[in-house]
Amino acid sequence: MTTSPSYDSATEIMPLGHHLVAKPYYSGFELAHDTYNAITAASDGKVYYVLCSESHDQGGRIYRYDPLADQTEFLGDLTEICGEKEQKTIAQGKSHVRFYEHDGKLYFATHVGYYEMIDGMERLPEKAPEGFGLYPGGHFLSYDLASGEFEDLAIAPDGEGILTLTIDRDRAHLYALTWPLGKFLDYNLSTGELKDLGLTCGRGEAGVVGEDYRVICRSMLVDPRDGSVYISTAEGDILIYKPGAERLRKVNDLDLRLDYFGKYDPTRPGNMGYNWRKIFWYAPEEVAYGVHGNSGYLFKFDPKSNQIEIVDRITSEPSRKSGMFDQFSYGYLGFQPGPDGDTIYYLTGGPIYENGKRVKGADEIAKGAAKGLENLHLITYHIPTKKYRDHGPIFYDDGSRPTYVNSVTVGNDGSVYTLARFEHGGNEIQDLVKIPSVF
Repeated sequence: MTTSPSYDSATEIMPLGHHLVAKPYYSGFELAHDTYNAITAASDGKVYYVLCSESHDQGGRIYRYDPLADQTEFLGDLTEICGEKEQKTIAQGKSHVRFYEHDGKLYFATHVGYYEMIDGMERLPEKAPEGFGLYPGGHFLSYDLASGEFEDLAIAPDGEGILTLTIDRDRAHLYALTWPLGKFLDYNLSTGELKDLGLTCGRGEAGVVGEDYRVICRSMLVDPRDGSVYISTAEGDILIYKPGAERLRKVNDLDLRLDYFGKYDPTRPGNMGYNWRKIFWYAPEEVAYGVHGNSGYLFKFDPKSNQIEIVDRITSEPSRKSGMFDQFSYGYLGFQPGPDGDTIYYLTGGPIYENGKRVKGADEIAKGAAKGLENLHLITYHIPTKKYRDHGPIFYDDGSRPTYVNSVTVGNDGSVYTLARFEHGGNEIQDLVKIPSVF
């Protein structure tokens, strides 16, 4: 959908020329805060998503959007689904992972949304608010698409949240990385057995800055041919887990320490280092496609030949021309293949220009957040033809910008869905946003 925008020369909210218009939805949750990853279009044609909470006593909520009725529906409170509503512990405030569909069920996991500031950083609470217990740990959950029933499958050890999740559908295993320590978990869907295979990256985001602090990988890859699981590290190493093994090991003679990605100190917060930001398996070529968040480079990972190959830079056209990184310090998580399986959809940033000059943000920040304001762009990349296309910046109908966008899914009709910030009732919340099909 394109339109000729109005232009306010005083505020310079909208640029001249081509842009997309997004429709925001208010699902009914006044506390809705930033959500990462947790939106997926399921086989029933509906879109499932989680709205997160920063409150210690109110959990995040799961919703469903029906494109045919153009309506949202509340499905459940995460704390209640986990059976912890009466326990008076810190709430299940988030889901930080996509929904993975398998045998008629959606699999997902929960995470902590309430933090304690320790040494100037957001940490897992060590002191609970009065009258409450500490966070009990993230849960592996399922939702039955036919019956509408939730099932609590397992809980992460040691009060850790679940930050990263993937599934091996052929072997019926869920794999997870916890927060803040970065433990690797293996959950067997057939037997219900949960294995803790230990730390993956120093002491993760619980570590001491400058020493054993390491930002944790946000996306894991399963090679469906043999079930091997791959994760990246802030140092740029790639770790592999072979099903049934007792630990992960480093892939030899291969790393992500590429000049194109930039230079990083993995012991410092504020960026993902050499980690890939998002990655998925592409069956036609039997390789994986991933994106490095800060630099926006699309790359191809071939586990069989043990090679990494740069494909293209898939940031926005203005970013490509300016040569600058995105303003979101970790890069964006809105990177997924569409319904055809061949087209990558990527929601990323683009610089804002005022009076002909690029608006600059902070040089450095101490967490994953926006260094400054930028436009949101929708990029598509068709893998078979290697066709890159920037479909332009995205605005709401009132001319304001969607911000803090770190998720994407595509409906059967080509509509693009994400979760983004916007104003509602005088407050800034994050909720469902729909972008009409660009094809």
